[in-house]
Amino acid sequence: MTMKVHKGSSRSQHEQRNATKRHGKNKWRKKIHNLDSALLNTSPGTAKLGQQIAKQEKPTLKRLKKSYTKPVPENSCAEEKKVKSASETFAHVHTNGGTELDDSSKSLDSQEWSEYANSVLQNGMESSTVPKTDEMEEGGIQFHAHFDHTHNHAVLVLKQGQVLCFRGTCLLTCLYGHVEVLGFTIEEGQQPYPLFSPPSHCPLTITALGNNSPSGKNKKEGQLEAKAIVRKYISSEPSKKLMNEVDSDSCVVLLEPLDTPLTRFLTSFSELSEIFGLNSKELKSQAAVYNPALSAVGVTALRGDCAQGLVMSRSYREAISSLLSAWAGEFDRCPIILVCGGKSSGKSTFNRHLINSLLNHTVSVEYLECDLGQTEFTPPGCLSLNTVTEPLLGPPFTHLRDPEHMVYYGQADCQADIDRYLDSLKSLWRHIGGESPVIINTMGWIRGHGFQILIDLIRLFSVTHVVQLSYGKAPQCQLLTPEFLRTAHGWQTHPPTPPTLTEESSTHPSIRSHVFLSVQSEFEGAGTSGEMKHQRSNELRDLALLGYFSKLQSLEPGPIRPLHCFIPYQVPHSAVAIGVTHCEVAPTNIFYAANASIVGLCCLSEKVMGRGGPVVLSQTPICQCVGLGVLRGVDMGRGLYFLVTPVSPSVLKHVNCLLLGEIALPKILLTKQHGVEGDLPYVTTDYSFEVQGAGKLHVYKGLTRPGFIKSNN
Repeated sequence: MTMKVHKGSSRSQHEQRNATKRHGKNKWRKKIHNLDSALLNTSPGTAKLGQQIAKQEKPTLKRLKKSYTKPVPENSCAEEKKVKSASETFAHVHTNGGTELDDSSKSLDSQEWSEYANSVLQNGMESSTVPKTDEMEEGGIQFHAHFDHTHNHAVLVLKQGQVLCFRGTCLLTCLYGHVEVLGFTIEEGQQPYPLFSPPSHCPLTITALGNNSPSGKNKKEGQLEAKAIVRKYISSEPSKKLMNEVDSDSCVVLLEPLDTPLTRFLTSFSELSEIFGLNSKELKSQAAVYNPALSAVGVTALRGDCAQGLVMSRSYREAISSLLSAWAGEFDRCPIILVCGGKSSGKSTFNRHLINSLLNHTVSVEYLECDLGQTEFTPPGCLSLNTVTEPLLGPPFTHLRDPEHMVYYGQADCQADIDRYLDSLKSLWRHIGGESPVIINTMGWIRGHGFQILIDLIRLFSVTHVVQLSYGKAPQCQLLTPEFLRTAHGWQTHPPTPPTLTEESSTHPSIRSHVFLSVQSEFEGAGTSGEMKHQRSNELRDLALLGYFSKLQSLEPGPIRPLHCFIPYQVPHSAVAIGVTHCEVAPTNIFYAANASIVGLCCLSEKVMGRGGPVVLSQTPICQCVGLGVLRGVDMGRGLYFLVTPVSPSVLKHVNCLLLGEIALPKILLTKQHGVEGDLPYVTTDYSFEVQGAGKLHVYKGLTRPGFIKSNN
């Protein structure tokens, strides 16, 4: 049987590898002859640096262009005529929602009169015929954008130091100058980068850094070059106002609509149709700035208090600077950075900012995921080691990827089996290359046994820097300083025995210490659970799972296919072992428990040999996991599992173990199955709860959860 596999996206030069194809008997087969499957986005190994990078050295890492699917404009003939007439009248769309006439014969006197009229209006006079230009400029919105209908993109011009804070999604390409997004510097010549700014997280900001390239050009030559770039990407003649804003220090950015399987899949559900819109606070405060040019590409600019973006305290900035200096050569070895703190203290955002900042100076960062509930690159319930080579310009569910090494723990916390949790992390740590900076993300469990786990991680992994985030007037737990670690007891580790006087005088190695960095989180809502939609931990876990299974969708625009529409793989019971990670289940009931559930696709080192029946594991193994799948059904008569998964066939042929955990399918996947007539698969109201193990979907009565409070209440 021939299986067709195609790539989801092109790769950078430093990510390309020479791969050898091996053919053999594959126990994973399908009913149909042809199969379209997304190729695993395997990341490269740790890149070796030839020399140390100076602290203030300009980033020289260029990434090749990547292709992203762009939406096809649905323009009829009538719409085209309307657009054409509109573009002739309003050639330049102002950022604050107003418009300007592009009249090339406009005299200097008329320009001065317009400026005078605007100044009068700013002093308190109002006119019903004047657009909301001045009011929005008072809100700090000063950028200029132009939408090109022909090419379906917008050109954004920012003065040095100007900031665009926004909600929505877009594909950003820097055409001239440098801009910064969440710590990552994007310069001209680099690939387009997808930006995701949903209301579940703080809004992204695009900050203009100007143009400091050592090209030897004077300001006049730089201005002419920037204007030529603007004209190149605008089919009609740009307005004089827009061109007057362009100078040698300007930043010119191209914004395109972002259409991916993830965005199409999420917004296909009515409950998630506004997942990239505004939150209730932004709606109430009328923080949105209507701008036709930006709205056309999926971007909504913000103003006022809602346009702060990432709020960084002084200790936050100092910690980032100190860690960048450690990588630049001020430390004797590769920094191993452990980031810890209580729930909602800002650990994930700090990690993304730190990764992006490091990627300005190195080709890769290694990331050890120790948080089972709020994972960065994988679905929940997984521990993983990732080599990060691209910036993280969105929340976790927008940049899920296949890690180099992963263990499926199967639960959102580790309280049930701490030893298996630590042993799993030790197995991942063996694959650390030691050539790139390492970031260790930890759980928000910082009390009791959770605090002991933090102590163990610092000792087991020889951490060089501990970043501890806190909020409020007092820290939420004991500070993990080197002095405290000398006497603290962990779950598996204990304080080192102090050397005797004789040992100190000999060649006894000194106990390694770490640098402690305390960060005070000062953003609004620090330490409290999200009160708006899609901000609670269980909702974020569901978004991560939805993001993972969106990989099943076609890369090309088209109708969304629910899970029951995919042809499942057929797997013999005797070819794979099956086990449960979080509880004991009788072998006779394990199929009932696993049906319509998420399973980890794992690779045992020993070969699985069944004798015609299912192979049930008595203990949970610690082994490599290549992804997740949904066990759609079990055929006892033919002895087959039916499995749906986005993992490619070339990887699936190595899977010989299915692990059932506590991570459940998002209920929206079961209750919102498009294209089904009659009863929904796996969903019923006619059920006997007298059956052992029977249950129903959880219904919260008498308490309205914050995630479902309407914005107008």
